[in-house]
Amino acid sequence: MTVTTVVTGLGVVAPNGLGAAAYWDATRGGKSGIGRVTRFDPSQYPARLAGEVQGFVAEDHLPGRMIVQTDHMTRMALVAADWALADASIEPRGLDGYSMGVVTSSSAGGFEFGQGELQKLWSRGSQYVSAYQSFAWFYAVNSGQISIRHGMKGPSGVVVSDQAGGLDALAQARRKIRSGTRLMVSGGVDATICPWGWVAQLAGGRMSTSDQPAHAYLPFDADACGHVPGEGGAILILEEADAAALRGARVYGEIAGYGATFDAPAGSGREGAFRKAIEVALADAGADAGDVDVVFADAAGIPELDRAEAEAINQVFGERGVPVTAPKTMTGRLYSGAGALDTATALLAIRDGVIPPTVNSDPVADYGIDLVTGRPRVRPVRAALVLARGYGGFNSALLVRAGRRATPGSDPTEGTR
Repeated sequence: MTVTTVVTGLGVVAPNGLGAAAYWDATRGGKSGIGRVTRFDPSQYPARLAGEVQGFVAEDHLPGRMIVQTDHMTRMALVAADWALADASIEPRGLDGYSMGVVTSSSAGGFEFGQGELQKLWSRGSQYVSAYQSFAWFYAVNSGQISIRHGMKGPSGVVVSDQAGGLDALAQARRKIRSGTRLMVSGGVDATICPWGWVAQLAGGRMSTSDQPAHAYLPFDADACGHVPGEGGAILILEEADAAALRGARVYGEIAGYGATFDAPAGSGREGAFRKAIEVALADAGADAGDVDVVFADAAGIPELDRAEAEAINQVFGERGVPVTAPKTMTGRLYSGAGALDTATALLAIRDGVIPPTVNSDPVADYGIDLVTGRPRVRPVRAALVLARGYGGFNSALLVRAGRRATPGSDPTEGTR
């Protein structure tokens, strides 16, 4: 018998909203969190805009001992995991530690923490470097710290595939549910808005240099000129469907299908990897193209990459065959946090029957896609396809669909903001 994996909890930390409820309200309303960088002075750099998480005060949620040993990224991941567990009505301390695991995605690790310790090394000496530097920068630190905080001793790990990582982590967590783990905490949270991280991102050559938030990140638009980076993401709680039903859990939806490919070199005659990832995800879910009600696009904001994505979507669904949206235009590209946040957004769209808009973009007509712009589109959503591509050739596609009908509930972060 095939094991069905469902999502029972969401924890969101995003530039346009803290907590799933606040984020969803902002996203449905087209509210952007993109603005000029405030975490450092960006004036000397060619790119100066980012999606920064506003109003997040780690000390309001975490003990002091956690603050000194963690990067900004990890603090947000820990809080998002707390919120996701509360949303799922799960108290980990009451469960067998070996029945719970953690798989998260990472793109850069704790860059800001590492930068601070390097500054101490060169300006003051090695004796001033924190012992916590040994792990605070590490790619797997979010998985490790979440596991320790909640006594989770089951299968854990980290996936490093840039923007595709959030989907890849959720797929790995689904594998662990299928192999018998009772509960998996999964998703991704990223944060590299510091000078060291900024220079690393600029080296990729894909960041927008516009100083106008409404014109800097325009995927599928004739004026597309790169992307705006962001920080944050989402943590999700995954369970086996029957076990979730037995405890009376609210279910947002099912992780139904997944596909991943790697791009062949241009001109090799083996292009089409992105389309193949979509087809594999649909086949894995036992779904046809006609079953998909919306596609959450990767939305690179680079003309040739946007066109390649539009072509892959059109090849599978037909021109204007399915609504397409890119709510990340309100947050920026969150790297390892992007796929997880888009998946959380897709599940909320299924719950409420609302496709959130893509802001600012005016799609090029010959791309042939039905891009949802301006206002949210109200319609039943039973299945949503989430797409993501990582720098260097990673392609991932994840299909989520309605399970036992989820109903709007209380947000565990209410009253904390």
